Amino acid sequence: MSRTGDTTAGPAPPTESGATTGGGAGGGRRRFWSARRVPAGLLALAILVIAGWFLYDIAAVRADRPGMSWRRDLARQLAERPLDDVWVLTGAAVAAALGLWLLVLALTPGLRSLLPMRRAHPDVRAGLDRDAAATVLRDRALEVAGVQAVRVAVKRRKTDVRAVSHFRDLDDVRDDLTAVLEGAIRGLGLARPSTLSLRVRRPGRKGR
Repeated sequence: MSRTGDTTAGPAPPTESGATTGGGAGGGRRRFWSARRVPAGLLALAILVIAGWFLYDIAAVRADRPGMSWRRDLARQLAERPLDDVWVLTGAAVAAALGLWLLVLALTPGLRSLLPMRRAHPDVRAGLDRDAAATVLRDRALEVAGVQAVRVAVKRRKTDVRAVSHFRDLDDVRDDLTAVLEGAIRGLGLARPSTLSLRVRRPGRKGR
């Protein structure tokens, strides 16, 4: 686990490889905000290319040279095409979709794979990777007698566990799994421990 700051956050999760830290303001229950480096970089590159293209054309016109043919064609097309033209509507729809996408990226935190952990120090934030948390819970579940196989999906508010038991009474296995997994979820040190959804069944027929 890597941490920001010079102090140590606690309690530590059972595994270290899947935990990371992130930025963002607010309490420990808030999700980590993604830096959105790839969309921001692509947008900045597109703006740089378009602005440089127009700047070059303007400089050419100021130097008493003819403007680029693409700008004259674009100006003529914009002046002649009606607003209900299919290409005008298509371009407007694409621009609106891109703008909406950028707004969604700006207003949503992202980094859904990171679960915020309890904040023991105001200057330290830590997060646990969902896959790492699922691996820990799966290993704990496989330690229960009678459990043959387990599938775990850790979500923001719920942890789905699907177990297969090849011996022992299913109710006994379910009770043991509930006790073990609820304790393991608390031991992960999450800021908002998810509720447990558990299903236990017998192995199916071969090939099913």
